[in-house]
Amino acid sequence: MPIRLDPERNEPAALFDYAESLAGKRVLEIGCGDGRLTWLYADQAARVVAIDPDADDIAVAIQACPPHLRERVEFQVAALQEFEPSEKFDLALLSWSL
Repeated sequence: MPIRLDPERNEPAALFDYAESLAGKRVLEIGCGDGRLTWLYADQAARVVAIDPDADDIAVAIQACPPHLRERVEFQVAALQEFEPSEKFDLALLSWSL
């Protein structure tokens, strides 16, 4: 039997409950992977910097980024321990990253 990850979509619901409103916020997403969660909230945020240490996942995320989000979302290959932000964030999100 194949493994089904979160078919009830509890993960994004929990993130939205925790984050309340992302409108106008600068968000750091830690461990963004291929952007699967990024697309669910990036429309609401003012800016998103999404980091992940896996260069292949970041390449997929950049390629899959919807055109209307390309100026708002920035992907970077970086582990949190090595990340040197050039700006301040209102909120940091992470899921499945520990």
